[in-house]
Amino acid sequence: METRLTLNILALLARFLSGASARWIDSQPDTCQRIYFANHTSHMDSIVIWSALPREVRMLARPVGAKDYWTAGPIRRYLSYHVFNAILIDRAEIKVHRSPVDIMIREIGHTHSLIVFPEGGRNTTGEMGEFKSGLYYLCKRRPDLELIPVHIDNMNRILPRGEVLPVPLLTCVSFGPPIWLEQGEPKFDFLQRAREAVRRLKEM
Repeated sequence: METRLTLNILALLARFLSGASARWIDSQPDTCQRIYFANHTSHMDSIVIWSALPREVRMLARPVGAKDYWTAGPIRRYLSYHVFNAILIDRAEIKVHRSPVDIMIREIGHTHSLIVFPEGGRNTTGEMGEFKSGLYYLCKRRPDLELIPVHIDNMNRILPRGEVLPVPLLTCVSFGPPIWLEQGEPKFDFLQRAREAVRRLKEM
């Protein structure tokens, strides 16, 4: 009960600080297993997407983040493990037999969804970088998962790099129509199509 209350309070706080509003374009919130993949401009991105989801969907969504950032200090560590149920990737210990894709597939089982950022690191220019191959290999392993493109607007200005407190501006989280990896689709073509699905939401 206490954890659920904490989750609800943090979701409300994240929406208040970011001024985030959610819109669903040709898709609807659902508790089915999904991969929410988004542009990445701020450390708050995963929290903002998580808080923009309805409660019953939010409880099943697991953000993916860098272990070195989200375990730096007791507050972040508590939030990542006990509140967001995040999947943390140790970037210094990536091995062939313990790849980030293997970890994510194991952690979500057949119940949870993922919140991922295919660019990898944050982009402070406002323009999306190229998508890395992890999203493609996730889909190769679990072609049954719906892929929901997500575009976050304004977060790079609300929490600029190096700042601790957010600047009060409004942001919008747009959830687009689902896509899937097509049978035989080359990696480069898929990643370009996925990137375009996110970019296109900015113009809608």
